[in-house]
Amino acid sequence: MNFFPYSDALCALPHAYCPDSVPAGLFDQAMSEMTRFHALHTPGYAQWLNANGLDMDDLDTLNDWSKLPPIFASFFKQHLLLSPTGAAALELTSSGTSGQKSRMRYDERSLDAAQYMVERIFAQYGWITPATPCNYLLLSYEPEQNLNLGTSFTDQFLCRFAPVNRVVYALRRTGDGHQFDPFGVITALQAFAEEGLPVRIFGFPAFLWQALQQMRATGVADLQLPRGSLVFFGGGWKTRAAEEIPRQQLYGRVEQQLGIATQDCRDGYGAVEHAVPYIECAHHRFHVPVYAKVFIRNPVDFAVQPYGQAGLLSMVSPYISSSPAHAIVMSDLATLHPGASCGCGLDCDWFELHGRAGTDAGRSCAMAAAELLGGN
Repeated sequence: MNFFPYSDALCALPHAYCPDSVPAGLFDQAMSEMTRFHALHTPGYAQWLNANGLDMDDLDTLNDWSKLPPIFASFFKQHLLLSPTGAAALELTSSGTSGQKSRMRYDERSLDAAQYMVERIFAQYGWITPATPCNYLLLSYEPEQNLNLGTSFTDQFLCRFAPVNRVVYALRRTGDGHQFDPFGVITALQAFAEEGLPVRIFGFPAFLWQALQQMRATGVADLQLPRGSLVFFGGGWKTRAAEEIPRQQLYGRVEQQLGIATQDCRDGYGAVEHAVPYIECAHHRFHVPVYAKVFIRNPVDFAVQPYGQAGLLSMVSPYISSSPAHAIVMSDLATLHPGASCGCGLDCDWFELHGRAGTDAGRSCAMAAAELLGGN
């Protein structure tokens, strides 16, 4: 028996950026279905709804999902919050650097839904090339037993869209953790330039920036990686946040030193707490796929902000059944814009990121949730 027919139908839509292709009412039905499931089966979640002025009957007519009380992403750094389907599910952790890491579990249907979304977006941009082998530079962790970081899991998954010729990892196993190997990265890039196959570079931007800086400092000649190469960043700058530079500056250096055009350099926004992919278009805007909706909230009172006003980034999506993370607020500040204002041809809204917010709003929201959910 399928407990999630509407959610599964929404997450199986083939056109990630075509709002007109979404059957009328499907998003509302899917969100109602998933919220009802968590209210009935996830400990503490019904109390969370009630404390925020909602009950089960309200879900039948709710069509403004900004009214569904979100859980702050920082809450998942203190609590592993699970439905019954998450009890024995795959566990992934964030690559957080503050000493606290989010732990999330993804049951099979939730993971399949998230991965299908990525597949449809890669198809949208022409990045599924089964007849074209690629060399891969993964700016992430060389695999080892029991490594369950979400970023590493994602990078491994992304290698399935073009056949693997060979893979080089930037963060090498040392026997006592991992260490960045800039000279290994440079050597791999030089070899890839000679081999003639397209190159796909995935992972943390800070490590590619450090390699490019090292190339300049040591007089390594600029390279021309083969036509069809792709840079796709994810995971942010983490411990190297002090070195972070604007994305366009990084893309410019990639074009200068590696020969990959800026339109073939893309960033992805996501988190282990919210696996819906937000991937830059050719104009480098994060469009919202039809599988989710994005709201911007005033950090003071959580009121929804109109287009063009900055606030906390909040998302809803009915894809996840293993944890009540179907309505979540991130600690990032962002501004939402109408799709047509981008000019890339996609109709879906897009958002721009402004960096991390202060911790007060996140802490207070997480504490409020903990009072109702944390004991469970």
